Amino acid sequence: MHGNATHHILTVPEPGTIIKPVHKYTTEQQAHIDTLREYAHGLLLPASDPYHPWELRWLQKPDTLPRYMRAAKWDYADAQKRIKGTLEWRREFKPDLIPPDEVKIESETGKIIITGFDRDGRPIIYMRPGRENTEAGPRQLRHLVWCLERAKDLMPPGQESLVIIVDYASTTLRTNPSISVARKVLNILQQHYVETLGRAIVVNLPRLLSFFYKGISPFLDPVTRDKMRFNPDLNELIPPSQLDADFGGEYHYEFEPESYWKQIVTACRIAPDGTRVSEKSELEDTQEKL
Repeated sequence: MHGNATHHILTVPEPGTIIKPVHKYTTEQQAHIDTLREYAHGLLLPASDPYHPWELRWLQKPDTLPRYMRAAKWDYADAQKRIKGTLEWRREFKPDLIPPDEVKIESETGKIIITGFDRDGRPIIYMRPGRENTEAGPRQLRHLVWCLERAKDLMPPGQESLVIIVDYASTTLRTNPSISVARKVLNILQQHYVETLGRAIVVNLPRLLSFFYKGISPFLDPVTRDKMRFNPDLNELIPPSQLDADFGGEYHYEFEPESYWKQIVTACRIAPDGTRVSEKSELEDTQEKL
């Protein structure tokens, strides 16, 4: 174990971090956002439905409606279609109510770890396909979505996007996700977490796997493709104190499954049933305001 090694995950950005980008809207754009809000509220489940408070909670987050308008490039009809599609997906998938124990086994090798922030205050998700420990199936996708939701929980106020670093060190053809799994992941990210990917960084990609990126590139929308970087200097993007030492940083994080899981669940206030600790009063407050 390295002298500076730690099991402690980083759940806040480096002090003094200036959150970027900050989105400012014209009067006309704000009017579009408000109109989309009315439309989306008209699609809400009835208040008697158990999922209604969670749907409302998602819609009322300050970033939700602006993200959908930006993703649609301010085309109102397109934004309507997009938000309706995501509301339908969320009703079926219930991403905000995944019980931690349902996906915990997927976390045991550290194939996806959330820790640290870039220079703009974006949470970092490290993905290491070489640490794959389970067969492809619905639970893998639920774990990935659970992790996206946790990274969103950790975003500092004003931050709407995250960083994904995919490290292909020790990845083999056997552990690399199939193109069909990658398509499902891309579909969820591009359709239902619009404007959430700030940067996608790929490091240590062996030549053997370059076909994989050729295989998925037709499914990458241009916006996602523009955010991808291969082997950049990570110290330019992430403060050394927040960057894992495996990538040239000064943060000597040593993964230990139980302590990692406990820290991420506690930091995001996730209750055993997938709801939030002390969220009940927050949800009641939301309903009282209606």
